[in-house]
Amino acid sequence: MTSMSRARVARRIAAGAAYGGGGAGLIGAAAVGLLLAEVRLARRHVGNGGGGRVPVADGVYGHAYDVPGEPPLRLTMLGDSTAAGQGVHRSGQTPGALLASGLAAVAERPVELRNVALPGAQSDDLDRQVALVLSSSSPVPDICVIMIGANDVTHRMPPTRSVRHLSTAVRRLRTAGAEVVVGTCPDLGTIEPVQQPLRWLARRASRQLAAAQTIGVVEQGGRTVSLGDLLGPEFEANPRELFGPDNYHPSAEGYATAAMAVLPTVCAALGLWPAEEERPDVSRREGFLPVARAAAEAASEAGTEVTAAMPTGPRGPWALLKRRRRRRVPEAEPARPSV
Repeated sequence: MTSMSRARVARRIAAGAAYGGGGAGLIGAAAVGLLLAEVRLARRHVGNGGGGRVPVADGVYGHAYDVPGEPPLRLTMLGDSTAAGQGVHRSGQTPGALLASGLAAVAERPVELRNVALPGAQSDDLDRQVALVLSSSSPVPDICVIMIGANDVTHRMPPTRSVRHLSTAVRRLRTAGAEVVVGTCPDLGTIEPVQQPLRWLARRASRQLAAAQTIGVVEQGGRTVSLGDLLGPEFEANPRELFGPDNYHPSAEGYATAAMAVLPTVCAALGLWPAEEERPDVSRREGFLPVARAAAEAASEAGTEVTAAMPTGPRGPWALLKRRRRRRVPEAEPARPSV
């Protein structure tokens, strides 16, 4: 599928989400029976994203930057097993801990991490997770990172419904005052036990959903980072190194790769990235595009950021597409319990 075709599909899905349409599935009806059979077979090997122990990583990172009287930055993770960190054994290997440590190093300020992500969650669970975050007695997070979408594809949630739940979550968090970065649906076409034709269908569905998610998030004032390489090209090339023991969830190295892709956008959202790097770099194929086209391009290239840039024009809302240089994420130190 070309970038322009993917942009049209993403635009239709996002429009259906905005205007309450039920929406069709991401794949044609003729393929549904075959896909269901393949999904059942694949689930015997990889499960459905749920179950298994997830290390608890909540707490304060960056003790070396403590300043009396200055509160830490507040980072909250929402989403599914990827956001929770399923597949690793130590809390410091989870994406939340890695992002908290990296953010603390850039900001030179402690970061308090809270993780409300739920393994196996689909986008409709974000309503509950956001309520949990906003109903807490603690202050609103400075920034929220959401990773969601893989289970929507494997459970055939209508994409318009998926995007509607995500957009609502972003709007509620932004209205409350939090910055929001969303890691869009990863490329499920590279999961090792998944065979053809499900592999092709899963890749197509993943990228379509990722593009539609980007449109919905950007329109609500959030930023997105394509996580195609979370289960994408790097994982396909190095499955033994970057996948965990179940060949579905990332290993510690895989989560570090994802955290490196997300950290620059988290820092930029908080105004911590150098101003000169906020200007588009033509040599890196960055620039202003209609949001649907930017979303389609980002879905095809892992680590690409999309953020709102200009008011809506004759061709719809515009966005800035950036390919930020990845920042090495320091190894997470043990967290200090939150006060």
